[in-house]
Order: sequence, then C-alpha cells, then structure tokens
Amino acid sequence: MSNIRHGARSGALLASTMLAGCLAILPAGTASAQATDNLEKLSSFQTTGASMEMETVPQTGPRVDAFNKTLAGIKLPDGFKIALYAIVPDAREMAVGPTTGVVFVGTRKSKVWAVTDRDKDRVADEVKVFAPSVQFKLPHGVCFSKDGFLFVAEQNRVLLFPAAEYFYEGPDVAAFQVVKQGDLIPRAEESYNHTTRVCRIGPDDKLYITLGQPFNVMPQEKYDLYQKVGIGGIVRMDRDGKNRDVYAWGVRNSAGMDFNPKDKTLWFTDNQVDGMGDDIPPGELNRATKAGQNFGFPYFGGGTVRTAEYKDATPPADAVNPAIEMVAHAADLGMTFYTGQQFPAAYRGGIFSVQHGSWNRTVPVGARVMFTTLNEDGTAAKSEPFAEGWLTSNGEYLGRPASVAQLNDGSLLVSDDTSGAIYRISYGK
Repeated sequence: MSNIRHGARSGALLASTMLAGCLAILPAGTASAQATDNLEKLSSFQTTGASMEMETVPQTGPRVDAFNKTLAGIKLPDGFKIALYAIVPDAREMAVGPTTGVVFVGTRKSKVWAVTDRDKDRVADEVKVFAPSVQFKLPHGVCFSKDGFLFVAEQNRVLLFPAAEYFYEGPDVAAFQVVKQGDLIPRAEESYNHTTRVCRIGPDDKLYITLGQPFNVMPQEKYDLYQKVGIGGIVRMDRDGKNRDVYAWGVRNSAGMDFNPKDKTLWFTDNQVDGMGDDIPPGELNRATKAGQNFGFPYFGGGTVRTAEYKDATPPADAVNPAIEMVAHAADLGMTFYTGQQFPAAYRGGIFSVQHGSWNRTVPVGARVMFTTLNEDGTAAKSEPFAEGWLTSNGEYLGRPASVAQLNDGSLLVSDDTSGAIYRISYGK
C-alpha cells in the first residue's frame, strides 16, 4: 500500500513539474491576457485563484547587522537618531496608510511591497508583496488620498486600490484602472530612461503625476508632442482619470513632488542635464504657484544654464527659475513637506528631500537627506544637509536615499533602493 501511495505522490509531482514547464513556455501574450483577466476579476470583486502563499522578506539575519553598522556612521542634527525600519528590496516611493500606518512601497521593477509594524514599536514586523495577482510594470509612484484610496502610477498606466489598507493581507485586492495601459503616454514614447512616475492627490482632490521625458535633452522634433501630452512635465486629472490637463511643463525629469499644506503650492525636484561638466548645471527644487507655468527645459539644462541644443532658440519669457538651486548632479529625487509634531518647531512646515547621489561626476556628491526652510511668504529660504554619511570619503556608496515619507507618529522614513531598505529618523527618546 505504501508503494502505491509513493507512486501516486511521484505521479502528482511529475504532473506538477510538467505543468510548470508548460506555463514557462507559454507565449508572452498568454501571460498578458491572464494579467488582464485578473484585473477584470478584481474590479468585479471576484477571486483570481492566486495562492495565499505570498512572498515575504526576512527581517532578521546578518543583513540587519550590516545596516546597523552603516547607520552608526550617519550624521544628524543633535537630538535625532536613525534606525533600520524595514528591509525592502528596491524601495523607492512610499505611501503611508492614513489610518493603519501600513507603508506601501513602489519600485522601478515589478513589485509593490506592503510594510507592516503590527506592534507599533516603530520597526516593521512584516514585509510582503502587495497584490501579487496584479502584473505591475515599473510601479514607482504610490500615493494615498485623504480618504484612504491608494493610487499606483506605473510607467504607462495608473491603478486604484480603494481599500488597500484593509485588504492587503491576501493576494486579491479590489483594483481598478484610472488610466489604462498605454494611455498615460503614447506607447511609441515608452523608454527605458526616466520611467519613474510620482503621484500626489492635490488640495483640489485631483491626481497629479510627473512624466519625465526620456532624453538627456529632447530633440526639437519631439517638442510639440511632449508639450501637448505633458511628457517633461506634470499632468493632473480627476481621480477617475477624466479631465486631464498639463499642469506644469519645461521639466526634464522630476522624481519628487508634494503640496505645501499652508498655501497649496506644488513643489517638485528636477534632475538637470548631464554631460555639461562637474559643477553645472545645478539641480532644482521648484515651486509651481498656478497651472500652466513653464520651468525652462529644454532651453535651460538646470537653473539658468543654457543647453547647447537650444542655445540659438529664444526661451519662454515667463520661464520660472528654481526656488532653490542644488549642487550639480546630486540627483534630487523624493520629497515631502513635514507636517508632524515630533520634530522641533524649526522643522515644521519645511521640506525634506533626498539626493540619490551622482553617477557621472568626477567627485561623487549626494547620497543624503536635505532640509529646506521656507520664508513667511512661502518662498524658499535655504537648503542644507540633514542626514549624510552614505557616501564615504573615498567615493563609495554605502546606500543611496531615494525618497522620504512621514510616518503617522511624525518620524521620517527614508527609502534606499540600492541597499534595499527603509530607515526611520526620529527625535528625542
């Protein structure tokens, strides 16, 4: 009898192996059709049959010790401390659930992660894949509305998860398309370069999305098309994807934005043109005070430095200069206004932003968190390093901050896509 059972198990294993092999050689269109079918089922509140065995990321082991060693060398103002919050592969943009504090983390690959601190000791207990029955493509941009709707902005699609905070535990989550695949930008303009999208819900309850243009400096034959659809700018639309317009243009590649809750202005970082030298052009932190403003690219490569490609063209007379000029080629990425109460008063209402670190500068710069103070009239006062030490004196990166987000207790989260982690900066005991 035992031999019969053994034979049955062997046969089942063989059949399972053969099925896995067959699935592996299915044409790409079949996988795409399955992904579309899954999304349709989720939008109809139907199960997809996805496995309940969801991928998780271990939060213990030697990597924790390695992170702690690096963080011991990070310099912060007096009274602040930094610690490992979670190990999260490829961590980039973060969206913190307004009621639960679950952190949803976007990547430049094919996964969104859900990070949970169940006992509220300010260290994550669990990191697992979010909505595995959805096939994501570069789901970098994640943002919440005030009423708890999670938006995910991919390279060329926008998805909505109305109750992500409460249903992320399983593989199937209610999901809807705000912008269908291929409708965010023309398919012919999809690129491997500058693909990261950042999203925010504005004070007007509209969805804002950054659209980086794929070139170092866009060719003139692309100018009219890009201006029309908002590539190289920031577009906005209703939360259902309707009534889209171009809110800001003349932006090379923004990978960070946020609204000032005090005066409702939109601030965003921008990465400047490469190949012009170590010290020019400057990086940018910009302030948009109304719809329709032009921020100078491609006439300007950063700040007021003209590009060679457009040096003979007349720039817009109303081009808006940066609110703050950052050090050249530091790669200014994610940013957030600080609205919490945990940090001292001097930081409340200011901007935390990150510099990912240079990739083509003779002497590397960046890999740090910056803080920008504002004047009473809402303009920028000055920007200075807040947390640094991921870049060693010999030019080695021990980590590369990618974005920042405020945890519900008023502490600051810092993502690091190179090391695959999220750090937490807190003040006081």
